Amino acid sequence: MEMKNVVMERQAIKDLYLRSEFTEIEVKSPLWGEVRSGQFIWPTYNIEGGPVITTNMRLGNGLDCIAQFPPSEWSCYLLLLCLSLRSCSATVPANETDRLALLAFKDRITKDPLNVMSSWNHSLYFCKWRGITCSLSYSGCEILRKDSRSVGSLLQPLHRPFKDKKREGSSLEGKEKERDVECTADLGLEKGLHVRGCSAAAVRGNGNLTFLTLIDLQDNSLRGEIPQEIGRLFRLRLLDLSSNSFGGEIPSNLTYCSNLRVIYFQFNELVGEIPIELSSLSKLRGLFLPVNHLVGSIPPWPGNLSSLTHLSVSRNNLHGSIPTDLGRIPNLKFLHIAENNLSGTNPSTIYNLSALFILAVPANQLLGTLPPVLGLLLPNLRYLYVSRNWFTGPVPVSLANASFFEEIYLTNNNFTGGVPMNVGTLRYLRIFTIGGNRLGTGEEDELKFIYSLPNCSYLEKFGFHNNSFQGLPPSSIANLSTRLNWLAIGFNHLYGSIPPGIGNLVSLNQLNLDHNNFTGTIPISIGKLQNLQFLDLSVNRFSGRIPSSFGNLTELNEFYLQENSLLGNIPPSLGNCQKLRVLNLSQNNLNGTIPKQLVSLTSLSISLNLARNYLIGSLPVEVGSLKNLEELDVSENKLSGEIPETLSGCQSLERLYMEGNAFQGTIPKSWNTLTGIEELDFSRNNLSRLIPKYLENFTSLRKLNLSFNDLERQVPVQEVFENASGISVIGNIIVVAVCLILLLLCFTPLLWRRKSRQKHLQTSSEDRYKNVSYGELLKATEGFSSHNLIGVRSYGSVYKGYFVSDGQIFAVKVLNLQRQGASRSFLVECEALRNVRHRNLVKILASCSSIDFKGNDFKALVFEYMPNGSLEEWLHPKVDEEHKPRTLNLIQRLNIAIDVAYALDYLHHHCQTPISHCDLKPTSQCESFGASIYWLRSPTLEAISVLASDCEVSETSNQTLE
Repeated sequence: MEMKNVVMERQAIKDLYLRSEFTEIEVKSPLWGEVRSGQFIWPTYNIEGGPVITTNMRLGNGLDCIAQFPPSEWSCYLLLLCLSLRSCSATVPANETDRLALLAFKDRITKDPLNVMSSWNHSLYFCKWRGITCSLSYSGCEILRKDSRSVGSLLQPLHRPFKDKKREGSSLEGKEKERDVECTADLGLEKGLHVRGCSAAAVRGNGNLTFLTLIDLQDNSLRGEIPQEIGRLFRLRLLDLSSNSFGGEIPSNLTYCSNLRVIYFQFNELVGEIPIELSSLSKLRGLFLPVNHLVGSIPPWPGNLSSLTHLSVSRNNLHGSIPTDLGRIPNLKFLHIAENNLSGTNPSTIYNLSALFILAVPANQLLGTLPPVLGLLLPNLRYLYVSRNWFTGPVPVSLANASFFEEIYLTNNNFTGGVPMNVGTLRYLRIFTIGGNRLGTGEEDELKFIYSLPNCSYLEKFGFHNNSFQGLPPSSIANLSTRLNWLAIGFNHLYGSIPPGIGNLVSLNQLNLDHNNFTGTIPISIGKLQNLQFLDLSVNRFSGRIPSSFGNLTELNEFYLQENSLLGNIPPSLGNCQKLRVLNLSQNNLNGTIPKQLVSLTSLSISLNLARNYLIGSLPVEVGSLKNLEELDVSENKLSGEIPETLSGCQSLERLYMEGNAFQGTIPKSWNTLTGIEELDFSRNNLSRLIPKYLENFTSLRKLNLSFNDLERQVPVQEVFENASGISVIGNIIVVAVCLILLLLCFTPLLWRRKSRQKHLQTSSEDRYKNVSYGELLKATEGFSSHNLIGVRSYGSVYKGYFVSDGQIFAVKVLNLQRQGASRSFLVECEALRNVRHRNLVKILASCSSIDFKGNDFKALVFEYMPNGSLEEWLHPKVDEEHKPRTLNLIQRLNIAIDVAYALDYLHHHCQTPISHCDLKPTSQCESFGASIYWLRSPTLEAISVLASDCEVSETSNQTLE
């Protein structure tokens, strides 16, 4: 969620860059009768709401032009104006200096696939070259414009950038009159041009382009350092080198360009500090340095530039505090210092900048509060970005006083309290997101601010996710603007049902309602949101069925519905979501079979998760069509049948989880092509026969779990299998191939005996490993009732249980997870028990790691039940017992002692991980606890249990874990 907010915020800021571009050209209008200098270009909205850019520019002696262009045409509006006045042009005498300079420029072109410069030759007058326009009286080329990703080169010294003025001319009688002249070189509409590096001397020899007033080389692939010689261009007003790969430091010689109004250096690789020499550029109105590698602190000298209106140094490596001097720039409108390492507080002087309409300081380490009167101090503010800082205190109640607000980002801070109830009066508001704070008062009416938001008819994005709001979502949320495309209210304490009218928000493409306490059924009206691309309803308490209307969400990319209480079948209509990349329906109560329409969705590429449900039947063979899928999880269901060989078609598969089902048969041989697998889990199924040898060729495999199946014979020993910690094959009939010959030669009788015992164990325990859920244990123990309680110890309680389905009686140990180390103990115990197989040790039947019906973690182990109590009751029977006293003769006692010794010898010397006892005694019943617990059973008295309580698992290094 946070990453998506960051991307959304950056895109908004990038749009502002495009919309705030301006040209410093004097404007004179005979109609106005006044001179306006440096008019700022800002989008206005026509009746239909479409943005346009309005500007006035002087084209020559007294000739004025007013033009409007959509933002998409902004990059080429100058050229269009020039072409519209072509009829006014007249022949001017050639300037050999400029002609040679342009030819020198052409010589550096290494690739021209569209023949842009085919007309640049000696046979044609250079003012008629393609992309070149000359004005009437000629004193030099004034504009060089080369954009739209057309150029890739080293930029070497050019001594006259080409300015953004428009040519003007007319037929004159007699001697030509001296006029403003310009040569426009606009190659921005062509692609694939590459400029070869040239030396400063070469350019100097071909011309001195000191009449240039504008250089626009944005959005190319230029590299190298910015030449110091650029300081000779003393007429330069605008310098745009943005979106290239320039490195090195910002040239200090720019100080000689005393007429500079605007510098665009963003999206490059510039290093070093912001040079103090720029402080002499008294006419500077726009300084854009974002997205570079600048270091040091923000200098205070911009506070002396009284003409400065735009300052951006975002996404660099700047540190320190924000200079208070910035608050002394009277005309500052655009302040953007986001994504640096700035600290301290926002200086109070910043709030004196009454002309400010953009304040952007996100992704720093700023502290303090926002002034309660912020909206009164900055009445012209339209864009406020303070996300991802450490701001505290309440959201300013005066925000509504800045009535032109369009975007407010307050996410990921520590704001507290409520949301101003009058925020709905901001009728131009388009984005309002306050997620990731500590907002929420606990009062009943804390969500009333939503009631006024339907008045914000331009609202497109709204979110108060990751806070502490609680209560019923007001029905007015369904009356928000139909332009709303992003709604995020997850990670709160909201409850009740979702308003059915939410289907009215037809423009929504992202909806986050996750991690709340919503109940009831999911509104079928969500199926009307046909523009929806992201839907997250996970971790709630929704019940009922998944609406079949979700099949109408044909634009859906990601769908999360896990951890609810949904019932019924998976709707086959989900197969209509042909753009779905992620689907997570895990941890519900879904039943029935997996629809073949679902596993036929070739768009699924990231994850398909159906784990922890009650799905039955086989895995459809159509699953092989998921050729781009990276993760498939169908674990902890009741699936059966053979594993489809068609899974070999999932060539992008990296993680496959099928544990805890009833799959049978073999691991398909056709899977030998799935060499990209990283994690593979088939544990607790009924798979049989050989472990495939081709698994040793899966060099990407990091985790392999084949435990508790009926697999047999050799385990491959190369590649991933050399890392014993990466695989688990316990609970099978395993003989390691590399040791087989040696064991046959030296220990044939022992191997024969062990093989016989293993076959006996396999026969007697084929059905003992069950997939047990919390609900099944709850029912089998009658709600963990006290009359089924066997014993209580520090790590939990032991209950007697009864499976109605097969009449099996068992003992279940429920861990007390409130005790420190209990979860760790459970993991260690599971690992140890899975490696233990001995006739004198009580067998483990199953384990359960889940959540209870209150949402709390639940961990338990299920053992065979020993009905005759502990050995202590047989060795020292009580005289007041109602039933017949228990007695043991000497032979029986000796046999028990021998069996205990056998078990101890096995635990100490023959386990994969040595296990030692610290407190072996006969008094324990089923309530013995420790890192690992083993119940010892006498072959003579099968019903007697001897428990080894408080055992320790010991590594070969003698390190013990309690």
